[in-house]
Amino acid sequence: MSTEQSIHLASGRRIGHGEPCFLVAEIGNNHQGELAMAREMVHAAAEAGADAVKFQKRDMNALFTQAGLTAPYGGKNSFGATYGEHRLALELPMEAMAELKALSESLGLVFFASAWDLVSARDMLELGMELFKVCSADVVNIPLLRLVGETGVPVVMSTGMSQWNDIDVAVAEMRRYHERIVLLHCNSSYPCPDELVGLPVMHALSRRYGLAVGYSGHEAGLGPSLAAAVLGACVVERHFTLDRTQRGTDHQASLDPAGFAALRAMIREAEAAMRLTEKQVCPAELASAAKLRKSIVFARDLPAGHVLTPADITLKCPGNGISPVLWDEVLGMRLTRGVFCEELVDWNALGPCAVAPADPVPGPAKRCRKQAAGNRS
Repeated sequence: MSTEQSIHLASGRRIGHGEPCFLVAEIGNNHQGELAMAREMVHAAAEAGADAVKFQKRDMNALFTQAGLTAPYGGKNSFGATYGEHRLALELPMEAMAELKALSESLGLVFFASAWDLVSARDMLELGMELFKVCSADVVNIPLLRLVGETGVPVVMSTGMSQWNDIDVAVAEMRRYHERIVLLHCNSSYPCPDELVGLPVMHALSRRYGLAVGYSGHEAGLGPSLAAAVLGACVVERHFTLDRTQRGTDHQASLDPAGFAALRAMIREAEAAMRLTEKQVCPAELASAAKLRKSIVFARDLPAGHVLTPADITLKCPGNGISPVLWDEVLGMRLTRGVFCEELVDWNALGPCAVAPADPVPGPAKRCRKQAAGNRS
């Protein structure tokens, strides 16, 4: 993944590869248009360990044609008789957004939003958001990209429903203003089948653009989001809900507080497991090796002067004696004193070999013999 420097937010938070994965609880419109529920969701997201909460904002007249607004909209997930009534019922006014921003920041959360039209974008930017989300639908919205780019605010951009040429244009447009861009791999199906998630595309995005890359997940479970973090996603964004059975199109692809907390815990555990990059024997392993590995011991009582054969020695725990890797070195040596069954073989009890042993395995075994000779000297 990209090794670009991390993006610094106004609050002091950092997003980027090498930083802890930035976990976003996307509340979106799952508040059902109710400010009290939105407040409750912000608190729940903070308790579940989110780093940020993300909302959505729309201006009906700026976003939809009159035909779109008046189109009939029925079904179990409808909040109004027409699509305009449905969408308006899910909107919170700007006064509510300002209150939610203050609440989020008081809880240590980054507050940001995707604005789906120019009017909403201007309004949300005027709130002083430190991060702006370009949703997948607006990757091709050049006027919106320019409006956001001119502000210099860092941008998180989802790439669902986009071809490479769409993303090429969007990235080039944003780069006219700055490089503080995070691209999120995304499949905009709700919910997205696991087999269509396509996590390796994150690496393709990183190679193609040299930007920080994350993941916006719409799967029903946790596996792809955890895997995305392990593969290097610097941001993982998941839709968030208080109840996955609520009315609405996003709830089934959302995580409830318990699910989000579980994902956060797994991602943090995975990050810890990725910190050690070189093979080494840890101190705790040394104690285990002494207990569980084997030492060369005498298989029976033997007199002084006896020349050791395979029948005279065996391997038993614990591993605080001569290692089995020196088995061939011990064979053929002459005892300088009498020994007892199960006594640890001790170099001080061994004299010169009666006959120089053959070297059945060249290379590592030979090096072991040289090491053993050094240990005795």
